[in-house]
Amino acid sequence: AGIVWTASACLCVLLVSSMSVDAFYLPGVAPMEYASGDKVEIKTVRMTSVKRPIPFWYYALPFCRPPKMRDTKLNLGEILRGDRITNTPYLLEMNKNKTCRRLCLDGDGNIKKKELTRKQVQKFENFIRAKYRVHWLMDNLPSATKLSLSDGSERYAHGFPLGYVEPSSEKVFLFNHIIIIGKVHQIDEDHFRVVGFEIKTRSISSERYAGDSAECTVAQQKESTAGGALVLNHKAMKDDEKLSVEWSYSVHWEPSDIAWASRWDTYLKMDDAEIHWMSIINSSVTVVFLSGIVAYIMIRILSRDIARYNDGDPDNELFEQRGWKLVHGDVFRPPAHSTWLSMFLGTGIQLLCMLFITLVFSMFGMLSPANRGSLMTTAIVLYMICGIFSGYFSSRMYKSLGGENWWKAAVGAGSLFPCITFGFGFILNLFVWYLGSSSAIPFTTMIVLLLLWFGISEPLVLMGAFFGHRKEAYDFPVVVNQIPRQIPEQPVYSDPFISVILGGIMPFSAVFIELFFILNAIWENQFYYLFGFLFLVFIILIVACSEIAIVMVYLQLAGEDYHWWWRSFLVSGGVALYVFGYAVFYYITKLDIQDPVATMMYFGNSLVMALAFWFTTGTIGFYASFMFVWKIYSSVKLD
Repeated sequence: AGIVWTASACLCVLLVSSMSVDAFYLPGVAPMEYASGDKVEIKTVRMTSVKRPIPFWYYALPFCRPPKMRDTKLNLGEILRGDRITNTPYLLEMNKNKTCRRLCLDGDGNIKKKELTRKQVQKFENFIRAKYRVHWLMDNLPSATKLSLSDGSERYAHGFPLGYVEPSSEKVFLFNHIIIIGKVHQIDEDHFRVVGFEIKTRSISSERYAGDSAECTVAQQKESTAGGALVLNHKAMKDDEKLSVEWSYSVHWEPSDIAWASRWDTYLKMDDAEIHWMSIINSSVTVVFLSGIVAYIMIRILSRDIARYNDGDPDNELFEQRGWKLVHGDVFRPPAHSTWLSMFLGTGIQLLCMLFITLVFSMFGMLSPANRGSLMTTAIVLYMICGIFSGYFSSRMYKSLGGENWWKAAVGAGSLFPCITFGFGFILNLFVWYLGSSSAIPFTTMIVLLLLWFGISEPLVLMGAFFGHRKEAYDFPVVVNQIPRQIPEQPVYSDPFISVILGGIMPFSAVFIELFFILNAIWENQFYYLFGFLFLVFIILIVACSEIAIVMVYLQLAGEDYHWWWRSFLVSGGVALYVFGYAVFYYITKLDIQDPVATMMYFGNSLVMALAFWFTTGTIGFYASFMFVWKIYSSVKLD
């Protein structure tokens, strides 16, 4: 009980301290109200691309900047996502429309023409060809562009494009005029709330702009090779030549009946609910099939075996010369490399607890997409807290397997996965830092992560290990023989590699559909919010991994092979191979990544994700098998 109360207290303290009051968002809470004429601020977040999934700061390109730059304070999750929220020079006033206004102005309101060098034009071209999209915020609501589909329906895409490449001529057009559409819901006669933020884009050549003031007019499109649009072609420019670009914007406010609490429905509109329900049905069928096999083993075969083993009739002596009872003196013999096994189990317990609690919080709406970075921040905090469970279970198992230096297994369990993640992250960070990406983790943030690791996570792991070591070792129901029993020749399906391949099929079939949507959210800049479906799939995954591990361990013991400790971990962890294989399949068939650094980032992150799957599912299968083996051997009479 002490370990649970300690963990609960630490969880409450760290969660409260890691979130400011205004960062905790629940739908329908704390809306911002504006009166007519009030200033409405536009902030920029980052630029992203599905073709080159390396985010960049908005001002990595030579856009017009405000007279005074103001960076918004970010949480840990936002920094790791590559967000950099900054103000922009766009001036918006509630319910005041603007037909055309120039963007590049000095502090006195005079026009500042933007002259782009040949290198800057080339940089714009590269970003447009890579299909980068700009992400803004208005009243904490992300920008979106409306898309009309062939069936007449409408969809919203996150952000808006920088430009457009004409397929036939390969000309690159820059969108230099932004139409900002703000949708507002009227509360009373004088107050309004922002419930929609839509962007439309236009490409306008500089010669079409008229007027010398901040307010501008655009002449009717002239017949030209560019069609009145702003074409970028750095190859046609001389080294010292500059391209004059006019940046402008329009503002339109539209009344809306959408309530403030429902304003995110546009972004989270679910049109694929049937697919998710089919995923649940598919996963449930898989679990029912495995449950039938386990039930047959437990009710028919095991019950018959146990009854015969416990029967003192001499007629059953021939039966006792084969089967899983013959290895009772070796089945709890400590495996090779028991320290590593304890470390892996501790890592898996820590990840499993973190995933379970995070999904519960998300399922109840506590981690809304409106609070950017909250999901990742919460996951990191929970991972640190769950280190106390990692230390407890790894230390107790290590003690039960005859280990003496409990702190060695504890330190390994608390350091294994963070070392792998930090190692991959540090190497990839060098590349994205060289490219100037906003996803490059600042040195100070690395120091903070290390302090959290060594200052909070490791001490909690050691605390849990102390409690686990003081706890009595697991009481095995049989005594281990001094001399190991010889293992007979095993059938082909008992080969470790084949067992791992076969063991991963069923659990993977239960999760691969949701895995597709998760990869879409990560690499195609979409919101993932169906945590209720994901929680159900997670429970089904736990059941499937447990059952497949039990089946494979029973077949192994029935063949008089008692080396089940590592096999149970590896068999259920085999789903990780399929997860990584599916990530490779997704990369080939779904993505169009051509940048080598982006490819490195994709496969590096996919490998870490597969390792997390391996530790988690392996731990699930091990403990299910451990309880199964303990149960069956405690049910038979032994001489």
